[in-house]
Amino acid sequence: MSEEILINVTPRETRVAVVENGMLQEVHVERALKRGYVGNVYKGRVQRVMPGMQAVFVEIGLDRAAFLHASDIVRPPPPGGEGEAAGNGNGGSTPSISELVHEGQEIVVQVVKDPIGTKGARLSTHLSIPSRYLVLLPQARTLGVSVRIEDESERQRLKDVLTPLLGEKPLGYIVRTNAEGQSEESLAFDVTYLGKVWRVVQENILKAKVGERVYEELSLPLRALRDSLNDGIEKVRVDSRETFEKVARFVHKFMPVLDDRIEHYAGERPIFDLYGVEDEIQRALRKEVPLKSGGYLIVDQTEAMTTVDVNTGGYVGSRNLEETVYRTNLEAAQAASRQLRLRNLGGIIIIDFIDMIDEEHKRQVLRMLEKGLARDHAKTTVYPMSALGLVEMTRKRTTESLERQLCEACPTCSGRGTLKTAETVTYEIFREITRAVRQFNAEKLLVMASPKVVGRILEEESAAVAELEEFISKSIRFQAEEHYSQEQFDVVLL
Repeated sequence: MSEEILINVTPRETRVAVVENGMLQEVHVERALKRGYVGNVYKGRVQRVMPGMQAVFVEIGLDRAAFLHASDIVRPPPPGGEGEAAGNGNGGSTPSISELVHEGQEIVVQVVKDPIGTKGARLSTHLSIPSRYLVLLPQARTLGVSVRIEDESERQRLKDVLTPLLGEKPLGYIVRTNAEGQSEESLAFDVTYLGKVWRVVQENILKAKVGERVYEELSLPLRALRDSLNDGIEKVRVDSRETFEKVARFVHKFMPVLDDRIEHYAGERPIFDLYGVEDEIQRALRKEVPLKSGGYLIVDQTEAMTTVDVNTGGYVGSRNLEETVYRTNLEAAQAASRQLRLRNLGGIIIIDFIDMIDEEHKRQVLRMLEKGLARDHAKTTVYPMSALGLVEMTRKRTTESLERQLCEACPTCSGRGTLKTAETVTYEIFREITRAVRQFNAEKLLVMASPKVVGRILEEESAAVAELEEFISKSIRFQAEEHYSQEQFDVVLL
């Protein structure tokens, strides 16, 4: 499989695209005026304790106070106990939030989820600092290995290599998927690097004031390479000389064997245009996703969940209905897994496949969906297909979806996605006229509305206007305003 990473840099905006076999799979956007906060560590102050929600709001210097749940607060081990700090997935019951923290308390926290919509950032006191092959867990005392490393002998080898390197250090580590097959030297380098970073963070914590950042996550290009660059990536192409030099230094320091994969793109044509990424981004902002067979998906993102509806469209198949539906669903499963990753959709996701009778067909469609999601870096959980052909799943993400990053609600429809018809607005105007003349005295009325609405009133509703004028005993004049939206109108008393 051919896989490339493209880095496009323009003033105050950086974009990273992951392309597999010429097809865009992921796109990440970072803007100088609105950088993400995930991974950053802050010294905060507890602002408000909410026992009913088992949570607190913490002031960390952002626009909105951030949210910290009791389950995300590190607790010291019980007296005489050893090992990992309590409250880090050890299955123990969580004590009352009032026992853990109090208002005005200073607390060191890490952002685990960016502010999304109207919600503030989500925090944790379980700090984690990632490197190329490891994740440092300062409050833990364990050595874990990523579940994506499935080979038992390799898991044991990594533990055997790292155990003597860690020695008696009172720190915990998780071995990342990228560490599979890596040498002792590479892992030792990461252990040393993380040790230095943690010492700097500790120094920063001691001298920082409330609301100050004590550790900052890497910028988008370096973060993307740290998390994604491996032997499977053929090339990393960067269209900015300055960013290319930063990336090259970073790769040479942490991944010297991959030095030759980094390239500076100096072509005249924009790099995202060359690979068709710009067109794919525009398509990812649409509701409808066409399938090669003639079918299509409708992707609808709401506040609470995302729905994906599968339709056969123009695909009629060549054998029978069940086979047509099965083929469409197979293609839809593959396309849906890509769209979730590309659009960075998260939370609860419902995929409405076309009803199938054959149980084996249902299993195959579910397998195709799971296979497509296997390459997704975000954690996904897929549940069995229901009797109605619905697949419920969850996808964990830490940043806004692509649509929410790049778009805002339409000012004309306020995000509804529909407009009232000219006919509906016409009758609203008639009701408003009746309401106005009952409340206020006026000799005549002026109605200002969009050209389409005024045109409809004068052409199709002239008889109704005459009846209305007779009913209210006043003359009504209509004026078309080019800048008015279809739903907008004003009734002026003269």
